[in-house]
Amino acid sequence: MTAGDAGLPSSPDSEAVRSLSEADGRPDETGTVVWHRDDLRIKDNPAVAAAADEADRIVPLFVFDPGFYDERGAACDARIAFLHDCLRDLDRQYRDVDGAGLTYAHGDPIDVLGRFVDAGWDVVASASATGRYGRRRDERARERLGVRFVDGDGLVRDADRPREDWSDHVESWLAADPFDWDPRSVAVDGVETGIDPEAVADAYDVKSTKTRVPTGGREAGRERLRAFTERIAEYPGSISSPVDARDGTSGLSPYLRFGCLSVREVHRHVDEKAPDGRGKSMFVSRLYWNRHYTQKLLDWPGWLDRAVNPVYEGFNHDRHDPDLVAAWKRGETGFPMVDASMRCLRETGWLNFRMRALCASVYFHILQQPWKIGADHFYEHLIDGDAAINYTQWQSQCGLVGRPGLRLYDPRKQVRDQDPDGEFVTRWVPELDPLPAAHLDAPEKAPLAVQREVGVRVGEEYPYPVVDYEAARSEFRERYGAVHGAAAARLGEEETARRASLSGGIEAARSIAAERGEPGRADATDAGGTSQTGLDDFG
Repeated sequence: MTAGDAGLPSSPDSEAVRSLSEADGRPDETGTVVWHRDDLRIKDNPAVAAAADEADRIVPLFVFDPGFYDERGAACDARIAFLHDCLRDLDRQYRDVDGAGLTYAHGDPIDVLGRFVDAGWDVVASASATGRYGRRRDERARERLGVRFVDGDGLVRDADRPREDWSDHVESWLAADPFDWDPRSVAVDGVETGIDPEAVADAYDVKSTKTRVPTGGREAGRERLRAFTERIAEYPGSISSPVDARDGTSGLSPYLRFGCLSVREVHRHVDEKAPDGRGKSMFVSRLYWNRHYTQKLLDWPGWLDRAVNPVYEGFNHDRHDPDLVAAWKRGETGFPMVDASMRCLRETGWLNFRMRALCASVYFHILQQPWKIGADHFYEHLIDGDAAINYTQWQSQCGLVGRPGLRLYDPRKQVRDQDPDGEFVTRWVPELDPLPAAHLDAPEKAPLAVQREVGVRVGEEYPYPVVDYEAARSEFRERYGAVHGAAAARLGEEETARRASLSGGIEAARSIAAERGEPGRADATDAGGTSQTGLDDFG
């Protein structure tokens, strides 16, 4: 349903904005609009701090963009509902400092912001890494309206070689004082528009059907942060198992994605409150990882729709099989851990990292399907769907960069290693519940006598594997190996090296090209361990 169909107007109109400017009898003293997008907090927020420092009056604004709501395939209703929770919480944050609350608007953001600019207001927003749509929107806002984008997220901008001394830059940013402002020094005004999250949800028929979706907002995020810090020592042993990871990981990713918490404040809290140990160091490395992959999207927005290494552009496209893709999306591939994970994703909007990597690996390496269809499906369903992290991780997992170390996940081994009792598999693939756990890694190999005895007939209640794993794996390795040397060589080219945005910079890409740039070198490994990116991997 479009906004026009729903009768939801573009607001506020120009008259309402002019009335705000003249409300206190000082039309020459307007102020600054703080345009919130994905920074839904008032603390450690560079745009809020900048506006409060330079103006006597601010208007915090969020614009519901019809383009976002009309293109419903980009985000499931549960993620939209989580966003709406975050907005209600942001409204409370402003009211808690005696402000008028958050002003909600609806329409093309450039048109809405233009009404404020025409009435004499300045506009400031936090700079962020976005895909092509967001980048074009921000460029229009800067060029047509003079919107000022304030840096403050730890990323490197406007540098010829952004990865040079990148790790040192991020460490300095994490250690720096947060952005601060005094609510008593500025008036927080607002415009009554008739728009709010409830009206938008009704107009666009947003109905979340997923289960176990967390409550959005800063308050809920801070509570999760406090609880996780107390049990951070358990983190290393919880990250790989899809059962243990549900409550054993931080659960902070959606709050970081929508900016309810800043990466820096999470780092500071953990640094000051958590006991030293492996859990603390591993979690801190994840925060660096967050900045690392976001830097990649800032450096090249094409990560969302093009293979970063030109050699892999179109890889698997000639094998596109809609039936295989549909079976993967439904969780009916005949590989129980993949099927359980895909059903869990669809119902809850969450998977731990290892299961995300497993599903991507089987999709691209075994089913041999085009990567972007799979990445889009994940992005649609993930509550913490972050374009920078989702698409760069998908390309990295699929092996589309050209660096060595392709990781192939064996879905049967993952059952044995991560779910030996079958708790996760049988929770999400209940048709396999009667089957003894010893056969859950490969139900098709269970003796027919066992299948008859428990009433699980592979091929009827549960499908046979949609492809022969060993044959498909061997075929993929051969196809991938045939071009990997050429792809490694392309990393030596300036444009491809800049696209890849490796932590070691252009020099690291050229080093790979020099060492690996030869035909027939696959560098594929089987992924079975519990290794995780550490601080040394960020340069």
